[in-house]
Amino acid sequence: MSTVLSEQEQQRRLNLQAIIDLGIDPYPAEEFKINVSAADILENYERDKLNYKSIRLAGRVMSRRVMGSASFMELQDSSGRIQTYVKRDDICPGEDKTLYNTLFKKLLDIGDIVGVDGYVFTTQTGEISIHVEKLTLLTKSLRPLPVVKEADGKTFDAFTDPEQRYRMRYVDLIVNPQNRDIFVKRTKLFNAMRNYFNNAGYMEVETPILQSIPGGASARPFITHHNALDIPLYLRIANELYLKRLIVGGFDGVYEFSKNFRNEGMDRTHNPEFTAMEIYVAYKDYNWMMEFTEKLIENCAIAVNGTTKATFGEHEIDFKAPYKRVTMAQSILDFTGFDISGKTEDEIRQAAKGMGIAVNETMGKGKLIDEIFGEKCEGNYIQPTYITDYPVEMSPLTKKHRDNPELTERFELMVCGKEIANAYSELNDPIDQRERFEEQLRLSEKGDDEAMFIDQDFLRSLEYGMPPTSGLGIGMDRLIMFLTNNPSIQEVLFFPQMRPEKQEIVVELTEDEKLLLAQLSEEPILLAAAKEATALSGKKWDAATKGLRQKGLIDILVDGDNKSIVKK
Repeated sequence: MSTVLSEQEQQRRLNLQAIIDLGIDPYPAEEFKINVSAADILENYERDKLNYKSIRLAGRVMSRRVMGSASFMELQDSSGRIQTYVKRDDICPGEDKTLYNTLFKKLLDIGDIVGVDGYVFTTQTGEISIHVEKLTLLTKSLRPLPVVKEADGKTFDAFTDPEQRYRMRYVDLIVNPQNRDIFVKRTKLFNAMRNYFNNAGYMEVETPILQSIPGGASARPFITHHNALDIPLYLRIANELYLKRLIVGGFDGVYEFSKNFRNEGMDRTHNPEFTAMEIYVAYKDYNWMMEFTEKLIENCAIAVNGTTKATFGEHEIDFKAPYKRVTMAQSILDFTGFDISGKTEDEIRQAAKGMGIAVNETMGKGKLIDEIFGEKCEGNYIQPTYITDYPVEMSPLTKKHRDNPELTERFELMVCGKEIANAYSELNDPIDQRERFEEQLRLSEKGDDEAMFIDQDFLRSLEYGMPPTSGLGIGMDRLIMFLTNNPSIQEVLFFPQMRPEKQEIVVELTEDEKLLLAQLSEEPILLAAAKEATALSGKKWDAATKGLRQKGLIDILVDGDNKSIVKK
């Protein structure tokens, strides 16, 4: 990030000062009451009825065509763009034409935010426009927007570089207003899901983000330190164990949209900070939850897109219930020919190696099965599909299957080769849960840094009795990716995690320092020869060499009686 101002930025600051000198406040504090939006006008204006006779609208200047005493200006508000017609004698009805001749024509820049009062009309070319009767400067912009050029229906110099768009989302939303629709749909998704739960009688709650034990998932946590308590704390990787404590406490159904944090890799479907929704309902099982989930997702798809269908890449996804169901063992058998049922850890490890999957000795049976499924099966499920009945080693918080104790009552919902939901018949046997946690501890001791911690307080809560319960977790970021046809999670997050922006160190040089530096290269030159080439006086020479050395731009080399100077 450079601190050197471009020519345009310098000019805008001069314009700012000129505006102040005119006695105009470039950042007024008072409320500007708006009574209409651009979209409202464009959708509802009726020429014959001559409606919208007295409107007030504010927006950002996106283009101008100055034509003597009358001009056109395009404004963009949160709903879209609209043309305005600005006539000198209308906004300057008296003798003083400064507002038009100086402010509007000379000092107003693309990107400035203005308010207009006036009425709506249709131009001779048939374009709905605002005839401006009063113009108010609301914010002076000091940085120029990226210039997006259009010619022959094609766009040039668009602000499309992903790193710049994510790093400066505020600019992206201005010059690529179509991207706002992604985030409008994201809000629609959250609202639809929240309304669905509320209508079912379930309560939204909040649980801690800073936790003494990072439980509820197998993931590497972020660690911090609480100075007053002098204890380590973890950013939560999941909120599951806290929500189940509330079921113990007597609530029939609780849910939370939670910010979770996992100190793991980043890619197109993973961000270290992400949003999950988890819901727990007492006296239900995973069969009930499958039906509840598919109806929920169907409802959300309609709320977001007006249909159960969504396009994702080359696929058309239909979220209409019901969804296909396949067991984990059957899925692996279908795509690898290997039956995991009844196999030992070593047999599964050897099978995985035979499939070309990278495994190691720290991986337990559950992790090995997870790797096989992830590598060979997961990507094949495009339409919404439930993968059910996971092996017990993969699911330390899940109740054992009622018909097969080697399995658990768990499902994951797969869409386009990715998991978007995970649900269980929750384990409520405190003795069984303790044994599962202890097995996780053994995996941790073997080197698995994603194994779960033992949460003694959660075990204590189960000993008071948790009713039969089913829980569901949904990755909200990933779900909105599929509903808006975005292959990258960064596209659906306002501010995705990024490396710190490189800081450009700006070094200001005196004219003498510039002159000296121009004579030098990375090859040493005798001090006397360099001084002669610059023709600097002794005093100026001393100041220039001292300044460049302090700025780390040159070195003075000494070899016996000879002194040389070199550019670093």
